[in-house]
Order: sequence, then structure tokens, then C-alpha cells
Amino acid sequence: MSESIALEDLELDISHLTTEDDLPVDNLPSEKQQRLLTEPLYSSGFKSKDTDVFLAAANVGIFYSTHQPPLVPDVFLSLGVQVAENWWDKKNRSYFTWEFGKPPDVVIEIVSNRKGEELGSKLRDYAQIGVKYYIVFDPSGQLSRIPLQVYQLQGMLYVVMETTWLEQVGLGVTLWEGSFEGKHDLWLRWCDRDGQAILTGSEKARRENQRAEQEYQRAEQEYRRAEQEHQRAEQERQRAEQESQRAEQERLRAERFAARLQALGLDPDRLDD
Repeated sequence: MSESIALEDLELDISHLTTEDDLPVDNLPSEKQQRLLTEPLYSSGFKSKDTDVFLAAANVGIFYSTHQPPLVPDVFLSLGVQVAENWWDKKNRSYFTWEFGKPPDVVIEIVSNRKGEELGSKLRDYAQIGVKYYIVFDPSGQLSRIPLQVYQLQGMLYVVMETTWLEQVGLGVTLWEGSFEGKHDLWLRWCDRDGQAILTGSEKARRENQRAEQEYQRAEQEYRRAEQEHQRAEQERQRAEQESQRAEQERLRAERFAARLQALGLDPDRLDD
């Protein structure tokens, strides 16, 4: 038996698994929130302390068994892995833990109703498959008065964290009130250790444009100051030139006056005697 045949025999049969059902399952607030948690990681060039390779996705199934339905978090982040080149192949279209070799590092659930079991079965399921951090964002207070809860896996159970900094990932999460794509609301965002939100691509471009505009204005001000200095120097030069011309005119008048006195037989040097 050849090596290729042996490898094929070892591959798991996933033909019976449903990787997508083509049904609309999300709402507008959740959809925007999902993109606010995935796009900035790519546009900012995020790098963890151990790797600059990662996979962030929204509403994609996590398969941990061929005999169980997938877990489908709103957002997940997995470090040290990336999408396969032939990602249209069925075995690469979803997050199969046996293909990637690990579960995601972070899972985020956005609560929009009381039916999602975010603080019930999902809390247990994500712990069971080994997700290091589990984050529940409840902006409308469906399950709790606390809008943001962050859990860390200890052993086989999650414990509530007192901080929102995910040390093993090199990222934090923060609540941010502002406008995203024209909608003002309370959003969940990734942040750095200082609590500064990781910028989206449009925010980054806008900030760079503002910085460039400020640099242009500073350069324009410097040019104007230099132009004013040049004008002042030119005015000083012109005044000095005028003074020199007046002095020259006075000298010429004095010479002509002295010449007339000499023509009259008078000594100009003795006029004051």
C-alpha cells in the first residue's frame, strides 16, 4: 500500500458534516459588532508576543468532533494558524480543530436575546474544548446588568477575570462609546495594554490623513514664517540701501558745495572760523 493511500485512510470522514446552512442567522447590531472585532486585527497588523500569524473570524463553525454539531461563536481568534491555500475544500471551509491542531484562543459571544445559553451550556462547551478565554458582551442587558464578562480557563473550568487584558494573547478588550459606520452605540473593541482601542482601517487612514494635514499645516506655517522673515530681511536691505543712497547723495552735495566754494576762492575747511 502506498504512502498516499495510507494517508487517505487516516483522514477523518467529514462528508456528513454541515459546514454552512445558508440561513440568515444574525441581526444588524451583531453583524456590525462582529466586523468591528475582526477587521481591525488585520488592518492594524496585529502581532502577538509569540507569532504574527493568526485567524480571526465571525460566525464560523468550530468543529471539535465528527459526532457533534459545531460551536458557532460570534467571533473567535486563534493564534499561530492561518487559512489553508485551498480554502474552498470542505475540510478547510470551517474551523476543524484536528486540522488546525488546536482550539481558538479567544471566543466572543454577543448577547442579543436570552436563548443563546451564553452563560450556560456555551460556557461549559468552550471550556471543554480548551478555549483559553471566553468573553460575553451583553450590551442590552439580556442576561446581566454587567455588559462585559471575561473568563479565563483554569483547568477545565472558567473563572471570571478581574481584568480585561488577555495576557496569553497580547490583547485586551474594552467598552467604547462612539460611532462605527454611522451608528453611535456602546461597542466592544480590542485594545492595547493601555486600554487604547485597536483602530479600524478607516480610523487608521483618517488618523494618518489628519496627521498628514497637521504636518502640511505646520510646514505651511513654517513657510509663511520663513517668507515673512525673508520679507523683513528684504525690507531691511532696502532701508539700508536707501540710507546708503541718501548718504551718497549727501556726500555728493557736500562735494559740489565745496567745489563751488573753492571756485569762489574760499576754503571750505575755514568757514567755521
